[in-house]
Amino acid sequence: LTKNVPMFVCTMAYPTVPCPLHVFEPRYRLMIRRSMETGTKQFGMCISDSQNGFADFGCMLQIRNVHFLPDGRSVVDTVGGKRFRVLRRGMKDGYCTADIEYLEDVKVS
Repeated sequence: LTKNVPMFVCTMAYPTVPCPLHVFEPRYRLMIRRSMETGTKQFGMCISDSQNGFADFGCMLQIRNVHFLPDGRSVVDTVGGKRFRVLRRGMKDGYCTADIEYLEDVKVS
């Protein structure tokens, strides 16, 4: 998953760290539903950036569980995965998307 990755612009996320989310905005409700329906069960998380919309670096989040509430909101249990760099920004149905490349740490010998 490196092309047109859905982006949740909200907070900082880190690999292996749980990131619970309360999703109430219609654009993100749609994004979460699509992530579940397509089977990827993941999306990118970046903090906001006033010049570019969102930061140049972020972390993939893996959806572990979603609790849909009767009014359309949801509580999403996610955990951080791989870190990435944004190569190109886009938009789909109100939420941000990005083409990304994953970051690899230099191995210490």
